[in-house]
Order: sequence, then C-alpha cells, then structure tokens
Amino acid sequence: MIAGDANHPEVIGIRSRARGKYFTFNSSQEFENLLKNNTFLEKERVIIVAQTTFSIKEWKKCVEIAKLLCTNALIFDTICNATEERQTEALVLSKKNDAMIIIGGRTSSNTAKLKAVCEPHCLTYLIETADELLDIDIGGINSIGVTAGASTPDSTIKEVINTMSEFNEKSNPMNDEFQQMLDESFDKMSTGKYVAGTVVGFTNTEIQVEIPGKKHAGYVPFDEYSDDPSADPKAELNVGDEIKLIIMSTNDAEGTMKLSKRLADRNAIWEDLEADDTVREGKVTGIVGENKGVFVQSGAIRVFVPASLAKARKNDSLEELIGKTVEFKIIEVEKNRRRVVGSIRDVIAAKRREVEEAFWANAAEGNTYTGTVRSLTSYGAFVDLGGVDGMIHISELSWTRIKHPSEVVNVGDTVEVYIKALDAENKKISLGYKKIEDNPWEILKRDYPVDSEIDCKIVSLTSFGAFAQIIPGVDGLIHISQIAYKHIGSPAEVLKVGETVKAKIMEIDFDKKRVSLSIKALLPEPQIEEVAASAEESTPAEETAPAEVQDAPEEAVEE
Repeated sequence: MIAGDANHPEVIGIRSRARGKYFTFNSSQEFENLLKNNTFLEKERVIIVAQTTFSIKEWKKCVEIAKLLCTNALIFDTICNATEERQTEALVLSKKNDAMIIIGGRTSSNTAKLKAVCEPHCLTYLIETADELLDIDIGGINSIGVTAGASTPDSTIKEVINTMSEFNEKSNPMNDEFQQMLDESFDKMSTGKYVAGTVVGFTNTEIQVEIPGKKHAGYVPFDEYSDDPSADPKAELNVGDEIKLIIMSTNDAEGTMKLSKRLADRNAIWEDLEADDTVREGKVTGIVGENKGVFVQSGAIRVFVPASLAKARKNDSLEELIGKTVEFKIIEVEKNRRRVVGSIRDVIAAKRREVEEAFWANAAEGNTYTGTVRSLTSYGAFVDLGGVDGMIHISELSWTRIKHPSEVVNVGDTVEVYIKALDAENKKISLGYKKIEDNPWEILKRDYPVDSEIDCKIVSLTSFGAFAQIIPGVDGLIHISQIAYKHIGSPAEVLKVGETVKAKIMEIDFDKKRVSLSIKALLPEPQIEEVAASAEESTPAEETAPAEVQDAPEEAVEE
C-alpha cells in the first residue's frame, strides 16, 4: 500500500520493487475505500509506506484508518523529515501572514503539498520564477510569507526574495539585520560550509541527518564518517545525536545534501593544530620516495617524518617502522598546504635523556644489568642497558683467547653484565662479562689439586718438553725429563700433537699461571739392570763426553 501520487517517479520506483499485489492512494479517503472494497487485505500481510513528500496531515489519518481496518499491517513512516519540517513551518507562516508565496515546480508533489497546507489559512500563490511575481496583486497585503519545495534551487529562492525586496523597498525596506540573516542562511548551505546535523536514522550505506532550518534531506555516506576504516557509525551513534558536518554537495533537484563528518573532524583538528612539545601517537603507513622519510597517520592527520628524524640511529632501517605505532612531536605546520612535519627522534632522544639521568644517578662499579647486544666491532661488543650503552672489551668476553666478539655473542643476544669501570664525565661505561666462577684457573684450583691424575691433550712440542691442555684455558708443561724413564733425544720421538695422554699434576704456581705435569710419574719404575742397559744403549763405550762437560759443575750438566 503506497501513499502518494501514482505517476510520481518515486512511487513508480517503489512499485517496481513490489513482489506481490500493490495499491496506491493519494488521500486518506482513497485509502479507506481501498480497504473497504478489498476485504481480503484484512488477512494478508500488508506493508504501508509513503512517498517522502506525502501530506503529513493525510498520512496521520491513514495511519489511524489502518489501525482500525487493517490491524495486521506493518506501517513505515517514510516521509522525509525535512519535508515534514517544511510543511510544519509553512503552516505556522500561513497563519501569521496575509499571503504565502510557494516557490517550486508546479509538477512537484512537494510544492503542491506546501500549497495545500497554506491555502486554508491565507492567500497562497505558487510560482516557479521571480518573473511571476509581476502577476500577483499585493494590494492590501501587509505581510507575505515565503517557503520553497525541496527541489527548488537556492538561487531561485534568493532571486525571489531579492525581487520582492526591490518591489517593497520604498514602503518597507528590508532591514540590515534580516538581510544579514538571509545571507548567512544561504551561505551556510554552500559547499565546504559547516552545519550541525541531528541523526534521524541509518541505511545500509549512510547516516540520515536532519539539518535544522534547512529544506534539504541530509545524508552522510559511511565512507565519509571517519578516517578510521574500522569505525562503525551504527555502533557509535544514536538517533538524536548531534554531529558537526561539512557540506560536500547539494542536489537541489532531489532536495538532498551530501555531508561529511570525516572532513569536519579533520578540519577541526587542523584549526587547533600547532607545533608544540605534545607527544602524539600514530601508525607508520609507508615510506616516502627513496627512503626520504615516512608517513605517520595520527587520527585524521597524516604527518611526514623525514628520514633524519624518523630513526633513533643513523644505521636503523625505515622498513622496520612500517606498521608500527610510534610516538612523535609536531615540529612544523603549514595549514595552507595541509602539511605537517613531525619528529620521532625527538621523542626517543627525550626519553633517552630521562633514562640516562636516572641511570647515572644510581650507577656504580659492580652493579649488574641485563642488556641486549646492539652492535659488534673488532675490539668488543656494545650493549644496550635500557637506553644507555656500555662496551664489553674483547678481552672481557672470554677467559680463552678469541679473534672476534662474534665467537661469543651476536647482535640481539640478551646478556648478563656488570659495570667494571665508569667515566661519568665522558659518559663511558666499561662492562664485564666473564664470570669469576668461569675462570679456568679457579676451576683448576677447585677440581684439579696437585697429585691429580688427568687425561690431557698434547697441544705443542718443544725441544725441552711438551705442552698439554688440562682444561680449556689452562695448559701444563711436561718436561722432557718427565716424559719417560729412558733417555729421549726429543719429545717428538714419543709424543704427537693432538694425542691424549695420562699425566700427573706435580706442581701449580697460580701467581705465574704455571702447571708442571709428569707422564713418567704414572709409569712403573724400571729395574736397575734395565736402567743400566738403557744407559749403555744410549752411550757407547768408545764414546766419552766432551772435556768441558766432564769438568762442568753438576748443576750445569743437569741443565
């Protein structure tokens, strides 16, 4: 059941979507007759809608009739709120004035309804252009009210008002205050102007709003609601809420106005935006050019951060910032160009200063910290202690000799360190990494006392003996005299590098870091005859020691 003019394009459009039977009616009387003549409707599922410009007075009568004769009907109030408001205001004007001028097309349903509302109360004229004012006799008329249909262009309305003012300028000139109000009224309807809208409903794609005092039906497309794509207007707004909007376009022919909350929010931010020390938050959305900087989206504002101000350190990568939420400060605003320049580094530097001040206030030699290896050099590793860097010298990384810090730690490793030395004036921190308990000489003292029998590995040979590794970092000397009971000319005669042998710890000098080992001490002692035979084999009877050795003191011979 459609309330409206059967030949109106809107009604034709509604009918085209009907899946079952449909009826149209243009008055409450027609509606009542339809229900009485088609009694089967009492048992059918009936939906009643109205042309958006249908008479409010007639519609209310239709609703009352439906409640009596068609109790199973679903009634939808589809009359445009702006239309309802115009009809109500036109009724008030018609009661206050001697005549009413209705501006709009003679075929327009909207203007026809306005004329019908006003006619019972005063002289009412429907005109399409300002030229038609010449055909109206205003003799004896003291006051005239003016209204217009939804599809009437603003330019036509203003032309009529100005023409009427010119006719009456001598006898009743338009005062400055009214002229100003009129100009402001039209100005507020211009593209790019702010308006306050009241939410009156929702569709699947837009917010329906009413602009107080305006004849256009306003709507806000969902994609013009917010810069945040996750924002849900249906969840965030309620009918009756007032929102600040900007006019995007006005369709006088359809009587509609496209509005944007997104632009209004963005402009409001721009109006208050200044370069200051406020720390703001935003998400890095992309890289500008060839690593010239990054864009940070902060609410409705996109901020450009140059590369030199985007990174905490020169070698940091801009790629690592993409998608991250960062803190920044605005350092430059060009409102005319809609350009904002920010700095991430300033916020990082300010925080680092705070951390440094707190660190140096409590730093002392011996303090332990958990840090992260930030970088490596040939001479050591730099560790971030939480905003303050310290260095572990390569000699402090291991108790054994290493060629490069990467043999012990890598960038990104978490390490336990302690302050070995502080230079507060130059803000330098020397860190210790080696632990006392890991000192191989301490391990030797604890686990390998004198007289211990051990397996050791031959690591080098000399003319006077062999060096063997007891544990990593500690080598001991096996003197040539402690290799075997029999006389040998060189350690290489019986030992090889890499060979593992059993030996006994004979002596440890912790001050000089020396250990004496003996293989012979673990060998069975040979019989006297075996020793003599060995001596004869090594020294033929015909050979005698040189005179200088024979005459040398005993200690010289031993050496």
